[in-house]
Amino acid sequence: MDVSSIAAAASANSASQLREQVSVAVLKKALDIQEQGAMQLLEALPQPVAAPAGSAGGVINTYA
Repeated sequence: MDVSSIAAAASANSASQLREQVSVAVLKKALDIQEQGAMQLLEALPQPVAAPAGSAGGVINTYA
């Protein structure tokens, strides 16, 4: 193996590592954007109305 082939292999390995790091960074950014969108959707939901006191278990759906 001559010096030029070793240098080419090292350069290719370095380029491959850089592409991998960029891909991971882009994926993280996409996940952050999705998280922000999901949080905005959750915040836009109206608050549920509380059930009246003593009504827990008082309603039975008999239609089957």
